Amino acid sequence: MPRYPHILFDLDGTLIDSAPAILASFRAAFSQTGIAPAVAIDESVIGPPLTETLQLLSGSDDPALIGRLGEAFKASYDGAGYRETAAYAGVGELLAELAGAGLTLSIATNKRIHPTRLILDHLGWRGHFTHVYALDLISPRLPNKAAMIARLLADQDIAKEQAIYIGDRSEDGESADANGLPFIAVTWGYGSLNTDEMRAGWRAAARPAALGAMLLAD
Repeated sequence: MPRYPHILFDLDGTLIDSAPAILASFRAAFSQTGIAPAVAIDESVIGPPLTETLQLLSGSDDPALIGRLGEAFKASYDGAGYRETAAYAGVGELLAELAGAGLTLSIATNKRIHPTRLILDHLGWRGHFTHVYALDLISPRLPNKAAMIARLLADQDIAKEQAIYIGDRSEDGESADANGLPFIAVTWGYGSLNTDEMRAGWRAAARPAALGAMLLAD
């Protein structure tokens, strides 16, 4: 049996290439509200929660301004924009293989829960995941990814010795470390970690097939 029966996944940049859809909706939000972005809207902003990203892009933390941008973004992305999301090549096969091997798969993402569910349904993946967690799954919103992973483990009575987290950014590895979970960084996404960013104990997978081999062999 694999060492880790519970596999927790990040979503954006790990399982899906959501950048084109997200960036298009950010641009639409700024255009529709007539607000000029303070920094470039490019792939470097993908990953953090929506509010934090809008604060970065607008150069403001004014609640009213961020609220206007947020509503415009949600109207664009949740309405139809999310349908432009694509799975990375080989990821669908990876998830089917892991689920077929009897492993329990979960999502722990900074993306809001509503579009997360829409995307999983759109890609036909909802059945692969037993648990789907996002920062706004509960109220008040969880403060960060480390707290979200902790909540998932506690809610589902998962021992940390039985779980592993898979992501594409330093934040993902740090959140795994905070919960005592091992971490594998995927290097096919836009948040790929380079050698200098890898920490002791972290491992990396360059392709979904390689990740599957690691998870099924552990």
